Amino acid sequence: MIPAGFGNLEAQLWLWLLAMIRPGAAFLAAPVFGAPAVPVQLRLIVSLGVGMAALHASPIVMPAGGLFTLAGFVLILGEVLIGLALGFAVQIGFGAAMVAGETIGNTMGLGFAAMIDPGSGDSSPALGQLLSLLGTFMFLAIGGHLMLAQIIVESYVTLPPGGPMLSGEALKGLAMFGGSLFAMGLSIALPVGFALVLVQLIMGMLSRSAPALNLFSVGMPAALIAGIVLLAVMVPWMADGIIEALQTGLAMADRLAGG
Repeated sequence: MIPAGFGNLEAQLWLWLLAMIRPGAAFLAAPVFGAPAVPVQLRLIVSLGVGMAALHASPIVMPAGGLFTLAGFVLILGEVLIGLALGFAVQIGFGAAMVAGETIGNTMGLGFAAMIDPGSGDSSPALGQLLSLLGTFMFLAIGGHLMLAQIIVESYVTLPPGGPMLSGEALKGLAMFGGSLFAMGLSIALPVGFALVLVQLIMGMLSRSAPALNLFSVGMPAALIAGIVLLAVMVPWMADGIIEALQTGLAMADRLAGG
């Protein structure tokens, strides 16, 4: 016989499970949380903590027949969609650092130097990995993980489970915001990339004035040395650009949370 104090335990567990769906989907698509290096168990615990806080922000009403019904399936689908949209908006801002690293690496001649990205598990240029790690540090330094959790909790007020889903205008805004990824990445890479383009132009002029000069043996080391020096000088300004891109992604997630 179940003790009287545990009579509503099953219903409470189902509420917690439903409350975990939106944070879990958001953390799956968001930077840092969605990295393969983060254990699934830790991600589930954090999703449960955020979901329990969301229960106090907005009451969740379970469908009459439970989650294993058509209404329950639509409810789960809406929660997954909202969570993925919030996390993906932040991921777009974070991806600007990777775009900047790939742009600078290709200009320096390091496009062939690749390593495994722990964030995605795929091969990525070395400089892209460097700026991705810098973006991770900046994301944690500005409290982006806490801001994302706050946005998720606040989204339960404007977009309660079972209530209105994301509008078409909100999804269109997210798609248009994805187009700004390359603009943000190029703006981060602009100080170093433009200087490296000038180095390449000077090497081209030298090759025209001295055809006997072996440009491959001279131009690549010159571009590499110039890129390393410029990176060492411009990293503080590039960090500011990465922070601005991350804040833009968080602001977009906040607008999506508003419906």
